[in-house]
Amino acid sequence: MSPVIEEHTRARLITDGPLTRPVPVDLRYDAEGDPGTVHLVFDGGADWALRRDLLEDGMNTPVESGEVRLWPAGRAQLMLELHSTGGVEVFQIENAALQRFLGRTHTETAPPAAAGR
Repeated sequence: MSPVIEEHTRARLITDGPLTRPVPVDLRYDAEGDPGTVHLVFDGGADWALRRDLLEDGMNTPVESGEVRLWPAGRAQLMLELHSTGGVEVFQIENAALQRFLGRTHTETAPPAAAGR
């Protein structure tokens, strides 16, 4: 059975004003339930399902899929733009937490190596 992987981090909600606001985010991955998808669950319960490869690609180059846009902000941060019927929200997330989480989704859910190799 593959484990469910969860990482708790914070994003910064970017606003029109001079201040940003920290927002708790839970990163979740269930290799057995949906191996190509990661979930970003924001404070208040909003759950955004993203393709894992889209999140990985967005840390290196601008990408988009449907209502989600991602792009790197320097080498240390990712910008995440989410479009919904309620409007648009833009978040800034540290790459370190994302890289740690994504690394775990690959190593902790990898099939065991064949015996004798």
